[in-house]
Amino acid sequence: MQNSHRQSTFHIYIACVGLMVFCSLLFSSCAQLPIQNYSQVLKENEHAPIYSIVCIVHGDNNYIYHDTTGNKLSADKETITQIIRVAQQNQNAEVFIFHQKPASNFLLFFPTKDGDFYYYRNGQLIANESYWRDQKESQLNPELELFNSYSADNKSEMKKIFLYFGHQIPEYGGEGYDESYPERTFTVSDLATGLINFLGDSAKIDMSILSTCYGGTPFTIDKLGALSKIIIASPENLHLSYFDLAPLEQLDEKLRIGNNISFAKNFAQNAFDKLTMNVQTSVSIAIYDVDSTKQYLNEIRMSYTNTLTNLKLQFQTFPSIVKQCDCAELPSYLLPQMNKGVTIFYRPARFGRLKNKQNHSGWECWKYDAKITNIR
Repeated sequence: MQNSHRQSTFHIYIACVGLMVFCSLLFSSCAQLPIQNYSQVLKENEHAPIYSIVCIVHGDNNYIYHDTTGNKLSADKETITQIIRVAQQNQNAEVFIFHQKPASNFLLFFPTKDGDFYYYRNGQLIANESYWRDQKESQLNPELELFNSYSADNKSEMKKIFLYFGHQIPEYGGEGYDESYPERTFTVSDLATGLINFLGDSAKIDMSILSTCYGGTPFTIDKLGALSKIIIASPENLHLSYFDLAPLEQLDEKLRIGNNISFAKNFAQNAFDKLTMNVQTSVSIAIYDVDSTKQYLNEIRMSYTNTLTNLKLQFQTFPSIVKQCDCAELPSYLLPQMNKGVTIFYRPARFGRLKNKQNHSGWECWKYDAKITNIR
């Protein structure tokens, strides 16, 4: 009788495990668009796209905010909704959307894929699948593989737009950027490496949009400027509502060939207007015409590099006295060519010690107490 009971318990255990494995496989595949639809849909949309939009939405951290009516929102999910609307309304574009999500388990034991991928061409959804994000150093390799699998053949001829949504991308270190993988690093240099691979044979990305905090540092613009003609970024803290994407809808009407700066100003002005209506914190959005900023970046590169080197050594010992500030507050960065190639939309916070600061250079630097740190 005892043996019979043990056998029954064992069989129930095996059945439960089998059921969980089956459910896990079913769960991981239920949201995918079958690959056999790919050729069929492409055949129905044979005209080659004019625009290529790559959007990475980093959602592996705390991205919760409240709107003006008190509703609790998930910023990364709100962004996915916006970029899907952009993809649907652009009949002459291909759009790659990568949603990097927190790690999770199904039924407590079975890891689920932590990335969602959407590919739209000519306004239609061609592919939607889950994928495993890179479990090692994050160089965007899984995203690159999906990009290469689906991208149109005329990549070098298309106008290219890159968007990144997430929190501040570190200029050094980068541990803990992903909440699910605290040992994994991600830095501005890692993002630049990924962009090189996304470019392929193309010379540069026409426009890169960084919807992150503190994206307008000399190091960030220098690194990504080697790969982009125009960069839109916030040099200061950026509220989690992010940049509004409405200007990206119907690009044929809003983006004329060879008129990138005009479009960038329209995009930045729209985002600035939306943010200033909804937040009381400071709002800063800058446009960097990369070629025009090169002289200034060349002049300050050594000084800024030395600062980053010192910060790597000092930050763990003196974290409380290291902070970011407008580069114009530091004499070594206040040069005549500082504003060349930079268009800044700025409004100070409605409260706090900087509420009377009426201007911003568009560049963000590191500031520390030299008397405490013995750093010059």
